[in-house]
Amino acid sequence: MRTGEVTRETRETRIHVRLDPDGPGNVDIGTGVPFLDHMLGSMSRHGNIGMYCRAEGDLEVDIHHTVEDVGIVLGEAIRKAIGDGRGMKRFSHAIVPMDESLATVALDCGGRGYLVFQGCFSQKLIGGIESDLFEHFFHSLCARAGINAHVMFHGKNDHHQCEAVFKAFGIALGDALTITRDPDEIPSTKGVI
Repeated sequence: MRTGEVTRETRETRIHVRLDPDGPGNVDIGTGVPFLDHMLGSMSRHGNIGMYCRAEGDLEVDIHHTVEDVGIVLGEAIRKAIGDGRGMKRFSHAIVPMDESLATVALDCGGRGYLVFQGCFSQKLIGGIESDLFEHFFHSLCARAGINAHVMFHGKNDHHQCEAVFKAFGIALGDALTITRDPDEIPSTKGVI
């Protein structure tokens, strides 16, 4: 069974993440930032990815450090779960509607971290989180996980747009990590991820 488990402690945060892409999608998340918990829970459940996440951060200063560092640690846990990528599907995409909003995510879990994030939130805050921090979260996650992600969304309600993005990302990630090939095959013409 593939798993990724990472603990990271800095002067600003203490974060522990355990990820199981082959599991039943059990979710246990507590970051001290309720809206982030909601988004991570949606990503995990809809991607059928088991996720345990505990974070303690300097929330009295700002939530920025906690949100960013959860993205970093989650990305590292994904990278550990991928390992050398043997048997993994590698590429996937998902389109998720949520009322008037629509999010599209296309992923390549091929070891090269890159993020394209296209869409606009209309409010400065979504669930108490500065709206520009969501792009930063996904950038941190993709850079550490070695995921090339294209995230595109539109709509009118920021909560709907944001939740559709997290759900689409989770669905695409869960699918991309699925073992669909010969378990000895590395899905790359180079022979390495």
